Amino acid sequence: MKRIVVVGASLAGMSIVRTLRGDGFTGELIVVGEERHRPYDRPPLSKEILSGAKQDTDLDLPVADDLAITWRLGEKATSLDIGAQQVVVGDEPLSYDGLAIATGVRPRPLPGFTVDQETCHQLRTIDDAIALRAALRPGVRLLIVGAGFIGVEVASSATGLGCEVTMVSLDPPLAIAGEDVSGVCDNLLDELGVRRLIGRTIVENRPGAARLDDGSTVDYDVALVAIGSLPNVEWLSGSGLDLSDGVLCDETCAVLVDGQPIDTVVAAGDVARWPHGMFSDRLLRIEHWSNAVEQGVAAARRLLHGPQAAAAYVAVPSFWSDHCGRRLQAVGLPWAGDRRELIEGLHAEMRFASASYLGDRLVGGLTYGVPKAMVQLRRQLLAQPAPQAEGAGR
Repeated sequence: MKRIVVVGASLAGMSIVRTLRGDGFTGELIVVGEERHRPYDRPPLSKEILSGAKQDTDLDLPVADDLAITWRLGEKATSLDIGAQQVVVGDEPLSYDGLAIATGVRPRPLPGFTVDQETCHQLRTIDDAIALRAALRPGVRLLIVGAGFIGVEVASSATGLGCEVTMVSLDPPLAIAGEDVSGVCDNLLDELGVRRLIGRTIVENRPGAARLDDGSTVDYDVALVAIGSLPNVEWLSGSGLDLSDGVLCDETCAVLVDGQPIDTVVAAGDVARWPHGMFSDRLLRIEHWSNAVEQGVAAARRLLHGPQAAAAYVAVPSFWSDHCGRRLQAVGLPWAGDRRELIEGLHAEMRFASASYLGDRLVGGLTYGVPKAMVQLRRQLLAQPAPQAEGAGR
């Protein structure tokens, strides 16, 4: 290969770049990024950046000069022609011998809320975080729409800055992580004085006032919309790729067209969906830091060394979230189980560890303020033999 193009100046994109160079690729390496910034770390955006513990310049990912990257920052990929092996950047066709897709996700919009980075915010980029940080002053009334990880982390940061926080959500806090986690998180938010309006939706929004479905009104100075994310795949429309939930790949991270892997194109990170052998080839799309790094390595090697040398990507999923003075950690797929067993601590003490099972098989684990238990849970998961595949797509 003479030229490899990486679309996405992201954590996954940088993992791909480092692996390509580390494995001996000496050709032209072009990185296309829609943001004007060099690649940076995103987890601190909802925590240390808002609190002021870190500055935006502290987040830059290390990129050695000897990687010899041609940067195309502040530019957007607009289409892909797999047959011609061309990606269009803006209006310019750019030929490639190998292509890596690492375009990540963006915040899901909410009708009635226009993000202007003044009174209405979202949180995905450094620019988003800087604008939100400037708005969060003591006494500010902050409305957070959504009670997922971003919403809870920002609520925790904002109360520390002296803001009055109200959360509106259909689901309880961190509902995706399970009732045990959600219950503890609810109590932690209560201790911080976060007002929570759960089971409610916003039916009308005017600047500074949101009317709920029960007729009540929430007055606010600043709003944050944090209701999930969408994969950045629109630019791939018409390419022949399966884009039903991110970019569908095979088990080695090669993209699929009509069910067949394309050796010249791979995907990694938040945007990639693939069958995971540890979970009976269940199709996963994982928006976590560790997966972006590990899948970037696997995708780069698939692209550079081809299918003969490729191995199935079966890294154990894991993530963490720091909020309300606690660290929540997860390994595997704890929400995919049909039962959980408490293995340490007590829910009432708001510190616990639990293991999740599907039938008799361990599929994941969670720790809330009990980090040492995570080591054993990970070991148990890795020690299990791989299950027999039952077909992809569940």
